[in-house]
Amino acid sequence: MDYISEYRETKKIENIVEKIKAISTKKVRLMEVCGGHTMVIFRFGIKSLLPDNIELISGPGCPVCVTSRKYIDKAVAYSRLEDVIITTFGDLMKVPGSSSSLGQEKARGADIRIVYSIMDAIKIAREIQSKHNSEKKVVFLGIGFETTAPTSAAGIKIAKKEDLSNFLVYSAHKLMPPAMKALIDEKVKLNGYLAPGHVSTVTGSKIYDFIAKKYNIPVVIAGFEPVDILQSIYLLIKQIEENKFKVQIQYKRAVKPEGNLKAQKLIQEVFEPRDDWWRGLGVLENSGLKIRNKFEEYDAEEQIKVKVEKTVEPKGCICGQILKGVKCPKDCKLFGKVCKPINPVGACMVSSEGACAAYYKYNRV
Repeated sequence: MDYISEYRETKKIENIVEKIKAISTKKVRLMEVCGGHTMVIFRFGIKSLLPDNIELISGPGCPVCVTSRKYIDKAVAYSRLEDVIITTFGDLMKVPGSSSSLGQEKARGADIRIVYSIMDAIKIAREIQSKHNSEKKVVFLGIGFETTAPTSAAGIKIAKKEDLSNFLVYSAHKLMPPAMKALIDEKVKLNGYLAPGHVSTVTGSKIYDFIAKKYNIPVVIAGFEPVDILQSIYLLIKQIEENKFKVQIQYKRAVKPEGNLKAQKLIQEVFEPRDDWWRGLGVLENSGLKIRNKFEEYDAEEQIKVKVEKTVEPKGCICGQILKGVKCPKDCKLFGKVCKPINPVGACMVSSEGACAAYYKYNRV
C-alpha cells in the first residue's frame, strides 16, 4: 500500500499554495526546528512555491549540528583508549573535532563501530562480556533530542537488568523547548515555528504552549511530506493574519496532545535535566539530559576519566549563526569551496539534516 503519494499530489500542493497566497498579506519569517523538515523543504523546493513575503529559515533542529565540538573531542579521546570500543551512528563519524574526527581515528586503527540502534551496541557489549576474557568497555554515543532519548534510556535499563558492567553511554541528548525560547529571547526575528514532528510524537504538544501564550508566536507541529509542510505553513499564516496564537497539530496521524507517556516516563526515570551547550546559542539552562546517579555506573563521563585537548572552533565557519536563523549557508565564505560534504569544516555540512548539507545538495534558494 502507498502511504506517501497522497501527501505529494500536485493538485493538493497547488491548492494549498493558492490558499496561502489568498490570505497572506504580512511579511513573515517562519522557522523550522527539525532537520527532517529542513531536508523536505529543500528537496521539494517548498520555498520557491511561496509568495515573496513568506521567508522560511532553518533553526537548531539538527542534533549533530548543535552538538558541541568539545563532545566530539572527548569521544575522540575515548576512542584512543585501548580498552574502549566506540559505537555510534554513522553521521557522527565525519563531524570535525578540534584536531581529528571519529572517522580519522578509525582509519588510524581505533575500534569504532557504526551501529543502527543502541541495541546493536548492547549486543556488542553482551558478546564481549560473555564470550571474551576482556576488560573492554563499549561506549555508545547517545545523541539527539527527545526523539532518541527514550531509546538510550531503555538501553541503559536493559544493561542494568542484564548486569552489563562493560556498557556505557556518553550522553549528548538535548531538549528542544529551551532552544526555541532562547531564539526568541535573543531577539531573532521570527513570526512562527514549524515544530518538530518526531520530537512531538514523544513530548506531545503542551511543551510549546508557553511560546504561543507568553510570546504570541504560533506553533504548528508538522509532518514530513510536502503537503504536511505547506498545510502547516497555511495554519501559521492564518494564525498570524487573524492575530490569534496557539499550538496546533498538523501531523495528527502521528502526534497526540499528550505524546507518548511511556517514552516520557523512561526519559524521566533515567535522565535528569542539566545545563548544556548549543552551537550558536551557548549554554542553555536545563536544555540537556544527564544520566541520573541511580544509573551512573552506565555513564561514560562518570566512569571514564580522560584528558581532552583544548577545544578550538574552526575559523570562518558560521554554522552557529546559520542555526540561529540570522545567516544562511550562502553567506559563509567557506561554503562550497573549502567546506563540502566530502570534507566538512562545520557540523552543518556533515549531517543530511544540516542546513548547509541540504543547501549544497539541492542548491535551492
